[in-house]
Amino acid sequence: MKYELAGVILLSAAGGCLAAEPAPLTLHYDGCAALPRASSPSRESIEWCDIWISHANETNLPRVLLIGDSITRVYYPEVEKRLEGKAYVARLSSSAFISDPVLLKQIEMVLSQYKSEVIHFINGMHGWEHSEKEYGEAFPQFIATIKANAPHAKLIWANTTTLKSSPATSVSDRTQVTDERIAARNNIALQFMQTAGIPVDDLNLLVRGHPEYHSDNVHFNDQGITLQAAQVVGQIERLINH
Repeated sequence: MKYELAGVILLSAAGGCLAAEPAPLTLHYDGCAALPRASSPSRESIEWCDIWISHANETNLPRVLLIGDSITRVYYPEVEKRLEGKAYVARLSSSAFISDPVLLKQIEMVLSQYKSEVIHFINGMHGWEHSEKEYGEAFPQFIATIKANAPHAKLIWANTTTLKSSPATSVSDRTQVTDERIAARNNIALQFMQTAGIPVDDLNLLVRGHPEYHSDNVHFNDQGITLQAAQVVGQIERLINH
């Protein structure tokens, strides 16, 4: 493997990353309890990872880390622009599903090298081969990895956003993404966040019912990006200032 933390990450296929363009469940979380082992990940045809650490050699401002996917990667520049002079903003965008050990290693790698005062994180728009039960089973290890490597960081969870157009009903193909499945994952995540006392940035509510914010069925145009970035920044600023 080869890591380049000051820019886009380049990893071998064994690392699970490719070069990226600067483009009824009973749920319980106990950070001290033995963690259940999540199911082995089913990977997509292309797995990618994009890590970008700006101001990597500076420490005079608090550092914010955005952990997410391609949606996070797209609103990252606007978040960084709005927080200029207040915080340094880094990103870890990845296609890896929440149970993938590669994702946990990516998180551990970044957090072990750069102290982050605030971490805004999301994972829910990939890994549709996995059931929502598997999604919930992976959460304890996911949160524990972040907390173990950034024990003093303030955390913010972001809800997975809606589709521009969702199938009217779920289909038998378990890989099908629908707003119904997104809502189910968000509800699972919410239970963990409430137990752990982690605030939730409801990006889903922000864009729900607004197909005009989308550039395609998943991603967002300039209007949608600007609105998301503004809300993300508002959440982060509240924690930076307290």
